[in-house]
Amino acid sequence: MSAILAKKLGMTQVFQEDGSVARVTVLQAGPCPVTAIRSPERDGYNALQLAFGQSKEKHLTKAELGHLRKADAPPLRHVVEFRDEAGELQVGESVTVESFEVGARVKISGVSKGKGFQGTIKRHNFASGPKSHGSHNKRAPGSIGASATPSRVHKGIRGPGQMGNKRVTQPGLEIVSIDTKENLLLVRGSVPGPRGGVVEVRSNA
Repeated sequence: MSAILAKKLGMTQVFQEDGSVARVTVLQAGPCPVTAIRSPERDGYNALQLAFGQSKEKHLTKAELGHLRKADAPPLRHVVEFRDEAGELQVGESVTVESFEVGARVKISGVSKGKGFQGTIKRHNFASGPKSHGSHNKRAPGSIGASATPSRVHKGIRGPGQMGNKRVTQPGLEIVSIDTKENLLLVRGSVPGPRGGVVEVRSNA
């Protein structure tokens, strides 16, 4: 099982050998230095900690800088642990796109685009009300109460609220191409988050 941190650059399309067109998301993945390894003996679980994203020293705390210096890593903004990923890597080594293969399936996690406070039609695909004859229920959600029993609103009712800005994992994405010189992964399909967002790429095992 492989894992790496990446920056979403955007979407494009590439022609494949059979002439078909693949719509892909371009990810700038790594290199990610290994900054810590968690073990069951010391920490109670297996994990691999990777760092990513160039930063200035003034934007990091002294504790963060000291942690990175122990691994001989430059100032990096994002530090993420990947469970059950320790393997044979050691602190100070780096993970690159070479740990993935073309045609492999990966799952990608990121924070989805925030769309603000939205109503039930946009957020949950509710149908709108009648638009003529003086209707006052064009986009209103309607009644949500039950009756004297249970005299309350059940939890989990689909209503208006904040849309997006949540952690989303997209599984089963295929790696179409790998550029080891530019540290690029081309993944078929869309990936959670905006352009410039940081995502976590794991093999889909």
